[in-house]
Amino acid sequence: MHTEILILGLGTLLLLVHIFAAAIVKTRQYGSEWNMGARDEMLPPMEPLPGRLVRAQANFQETFPIAIAALIGVVIAGRTSEWTAIGGWIWLGTRVVYLPLYALGVPKVRTLIFMVSVIGLGMVLWPLLAV
Repeated sequence: MHTEILILGLGTLLLLVHIFAAAIVKTRQYGSEWNMGARDEMLPPMEPLPGRLVRAQANFQETFPIAIAALIGVVIAGRTSEWTAIGGWIWLGTRVVYLPLYALGVPKVRTLIFMVSVIGLGMVLWPLLAV
C-alpha cells in the first residue's frame, strides 16, 4: 500500500477525532437532550473551548478535501515519491498538533503550524502540477 493512502486513512481518523471532540464539549455545555434532539432551538453562545473545537473542525474540513485530492492524485498519477510521502506526513503531523493548540487557544504558534501543514500539502501537490 502506498504511504499516501495510509496518511489519507489516518487523516480520516483525525477528522473523526475533530468531530467527536467538538460534539463532546458542545454536549457538555448544551446537554444530551439537545444532542439527541432536532437542534432547532436558539442557544446561548458557545463557551470558549467548544467554540475553538468547532472552529478547528471547520478549518480541518476546509483543507481535508485538498489533502484527499492531492494524496489520491499522486497515487493515481503514479507520481508518488519519498517527497510526497514526507509532505503527507508533514501535513498529517502538523494537523495533529494543530487541534490541541487551537483547543488551548494558542494564537500565533497555531497559525505557524497551519502554514507548515500547507507546505506539506504543497509537497504532495507539486508532482501533480509539474509537467
